[in-house]
Amino acid sequence: MAFSVVMPALEMAQETGKLIAWRKEEGDRVTKGEPLLEIETDKAVMEVEAPADGILAGITGVVGSDIPVGQTIAWIVAPGEKPPADEQASTRPAARGKTETHVPPVAASVSGVLPTQAARISPKARRLAKELSVDIATVRGTGPGGEILASDVQAASAVPPASGATAAPGKPSIEAPTTLGRLMAERTTQSWTTVPHFFVTRDIDAGALNEYREKLVTEIERTHKIRITHTDLLVALTSRVLLEHPRLNASWTLEGIRLHGHVNMGVAIAVNDGVVAAVIPNAHRASLAEIAQQRHDIAERARAGKLRPADIADATFTISNLGMYHVGQFTAIITPPQAAILAVGSIADRVIAVEGKPGVRPMMSLTLSCDHRVADGARAAVFLNDLAEALRDPQKML
Repeated sequence: MAFSVVMPALEMAQETGKLIAWRKEEGDRVTKGEPLLEIETDKAVMEVEAPADGILAGITGVVGSDIPVGQTIAWIVAPGEKPPADEQASTRPAARGKTETHVPPVAASVSGVLPTQAARISPKARRLAKELSVDIATVRGTGPGGEILASDVQAASAVPPASGATAAPGKPSIEAPTTLGRLMAERTTQSWTTVPHFFVTRDIDAGALNEYREKLVTEIERTHKIRITHTDLLVALTSRVLLEHPRLNASWTLEGIRLHGHVNMGVAIAVNDGVVAAVIPNAHRASLAEIAQQRHDIAERARAGKLRPADIADATFTISNLGMYHVGQFTAIITPPQAAILAVGSIADRVIAVEGKPGVRPMMSLTLSCDHRVADGARAAVFLNDLAEALRDPQKML
């Protein structure tokens, strides 16, 4: 029985996807669940897994093309079986054998590398190499198995990473936005102009949070080989508090307010050309070690340009933490259709009143951005109050 490989819909309102690379060639044997191709959506470059075991045949998807969601781009057939002729005739371009269209053209044009070498270059690195005119053949990869990453291309380039263009002194330069940069501009503009934002800020004593992390960090690193961060603790605590505040863990829809019975926590992660919101599903049920491991793995895939569809799907709430950049306080723009996002500032010693006397305590600012169609100021304030209580005694909650 033949299984069709179609351009998947990986996000809401997606109409097309750009085919970046085939991981397999026509006639290759594939195994269900192994990476089969890479596509680029408005959010990121992601790997798509094979839907079945068999032989890859009838490839119609051309690398570099934008393909409508749902269109068949290849088939997986049994040995000796041919792909359905009617689908081939209706969607396949001029007959091609095992040609260069199955090899990422960017890599070939930049470095002339062979197909086997191209598979060892991340999609982001291929695009960056083209933008910076870097010969990939001269780049030493530092990724798994010697894979060339975007950071390797930047290191090999004489062009500063923050700029894709150069200009004479005193003259302005124009930097063309990347796909991710363009998407961020479009979506933040849409959110800011269509969602009625309001903001509630709360300063919280993070002393107990610091102590709890120090208590667990060595043990979890020894047992799970992963180091927990303040973000991991915030994900665990916030997701559990959200269960008691369904209007903050909700979505605005044309039919009304959708209340989610689970917490899929989005975590904003900085990558070379923007920010992606990685998703930790069912975070309210996950242990600290599980949250830390998932957050670490997704961050690695995001920076290597190898996100999976599930990595960015179906977030119900988002945390954006800029504390590691020494940002004291900021406000974040909501990601529709989510109803809220929590902006986390750095933990810093401040002089505050402690039992009526001046004292120095590690303080942290939390700012909640809310969609006023879904939640009001009172709901937001009560949520922050409950989160503050959880942070004062994290062990009780976890």
